[in-house]
Amino acid sequence: MSSTGTEQIPPTALLIGASRGLGHAMAAEFLGRGWNVVGTVRDTASRTPLHELADHADGRVTIEHLDINDPGGLPPLRERLAHRRPDVLFVNAGTANSAQTPIGEVATADFIDVMVTNALSPMRVIEALEDLVSPTGLIGAMSSGQGSITNNTAGGREVYRGSKAALNMFMRSFAARQGDTRRAFVLMAPGWIRTALGGPDAPFTVEETVPLLMDVLLSRLGTPGLAYLDRFGKTVPW
Repeated sequence: MSSTGTEQIPPTALLIGASRGLGHAMAAEFLGRGWNVVGTVRDTASRTPLHELADHADGRVTIEHLDINDPGGLPPLRERLAHRRPDVLFVNAGTANSAQTPIGEVATADFIDVMVTNALSPMRVIEALEDLVSPTGLIGAMSSGQGSITNNTAGGREVYRGSKAALNMFMRSFAARQGDTRRAFVLMAPGWIRTALGGPDAPFTVEETVPLLMDVLLSRLGTPGLAYLDRFGKTVPW
């Protein structure tokens, strides 16, 4: 948190994909911890839980538009945010399909949809916006424990698993190219959460998960290098 004279300036979190689910819950948690939030939504025509949050945030929540799978939206967003200096950039993106289909039987269109949304698009966002982030800030993305190659002993959800493993590899490459920076880089594995993506059978709620996730995320500020962590701060094997 920086200051000008005696005036405290709250830190800012830039959350990509904050309209609902974990992204919205993270926005609310950042707000509750005294941060300002810039959150993106995909659909400009509909109100979302993020809009409800902004309505009662006294100007501390800014809503921006971005379809993460539309690269053409990144330069305008970058221009609109040029005056901001977020302390955290976190990309929350995820989709799934073909859960029970062996990888060799997955339709090409389904494969492309998951891989682009979960792996390529988050890295495009990070590459486009990383120079906005404070030199001592944090850049992160929502991964999954199912992206762990070591821990995959059962198969299933194979396209999803592969997309998160790909995200992990791409983020590792990005962090390696940032070897001289003081920034922290984090891949979060939140666990199986009861969201639209996780489904109603997931054992953990958003309410019990997000505070833990946030504790881990913010504990990494000031620690350079890449970490792949679960919501308890334990390292997930690659």
